[in-house]
Amino acid sequence: MLKKPSNDEEEYFARAEIERRRALALASNHKLEDAERDRLQQLHHMKCPKCGYDLERIDFRGVGIDKCFHCNGTFLDAGELELLAGHAEENLVHKIAHVFKR
Repeated sequence: MLKKPSNDEEEYFARAEIERRRALALASNHKLEDAERDRLQQLHHMKCPKCGYDLERIDFRGVGIDKCFHCNGTFLDAGELELLAGHAEENLVHKIAHVFKR
């Protein structure tokens, strides 16, 4: 003879089912977010965020930067500003050090 599950057992299995469904919903949401992110990246890749025209990659002081020749905007990727600032700072530090070496 089967025994009816207790309220604690029913609650345990109900919570487990809720967690399973929540995990499935989150996974589905992440999948949609990834697909939407990829779609937007393809749509906007190398487009000027200001005017929408094409960006062209140019070399400036050894760093590749994105330039819009329509609105004259200049755009940097992550870390490029630090690279450019590092070049200027390095030259300044060397100039200052050169003064004190005399």
